[in-house]
Amino acid sequence: MKRVGGFRRKTRHKLKKNLRAKGKISIRKFFQKFKEGDQVYLVAEPANHKGMYHPRFHGKAGIIKDKQGSNYYVQIKDGNKTKTILTHPTHLKKR
Repeated sequence: MKRVGGFRRKTRHKLKKNLRAKGKISIRKFFQKFKEGDQVYLVAEPANHKGMYHPRFHGKAGIIKDKQGSNYYVQIKDGNKTKTILTHPTHLKKR
């Protein structure tokens, strides 16, 4: 059978903004900078779809490993495996 649904399937509550936070993304959050080794949380910005990681990693903590263009490589622990995610800085929050 063909798989039903896409990337954001069953994420209605997970990727929902607070009512007071709705609207434009702040420029400060969009252009925030991180250094290699900084600890961050993966907190998705639903208004910006570009550079968004898979929703299963929402809320995880990780370490900045490298930069590619305006995006960052974040190393996280998923069970016993370490995974590297490429994500935009709007979806990152300093720990």
